[in-house]
Amino acid sequence: MTTTTRVPLAEVNGIYGALVKRFSKRRFGQVPESLGVMWHNKAVLKDILRFAGSSSKWSSCDAQLKSFAHMAVAAEVGCGFCLDLGYFEAHNEKLDTEKAREVPRWRESDAFTELERDVMEYAVAMSQTPPTVTDALSARLLDQLGAPALVELTAFISAANLASRTNVALGVKSQEFSTSCGLKPLATSSTT
Repeated sequence: MTTTTRVPLAEVNGIYGALVKRFSKRRFGQVPESLGVMWHNKAVLKDILRFAGSSSKWSSCDAQLKSFAHMAVAAEVGCGFCLDLGYFEAHNEKLDTEKAREVPRWRESDAFTELERDVMEYAVAMSQTPPTVTDALSARLLDQLGAPALVELTAFISAANLASRTNVALGVKSQEFSTSCGLKPLATSSTT
């Protein structure tokens, strides 16, 4: 396999490696390159996987909203891997894939509700340096979602930034998971 990652892929081996590869193949149909990159520091990999597993159990905020937020972060940061994986996961979780494929052009698309737009705006605002979240946007989301869901959404967006920025910095690219399950290509924004 040819890779374009900035850190060479490590051999994913041992008992833990076999388990992770088996899980990856079952879930994604292949082993993500990011696994080979992160294998260089198994403690970091384990903590990231543990956090991802824990955060997947959070239930105060709607899964579809979190999915759109994660994909909006990926589009903003430029992480093709996370964007494609988010689209693939939306399909696997039986979320609205027609809307999910529109996330890269959410500002132009008429597919989204005002709440969904606010969530993606919040995700993008949190992804700026420094963050550009406004009191008005926070108040709208607090009013519509409630405090527990807004706290969860905020933490979820922070985790999406961790994943997206890590993958971009390490040179991890899309592996076209969504193509493998026959999804239409992701929409593209006219501003990109």
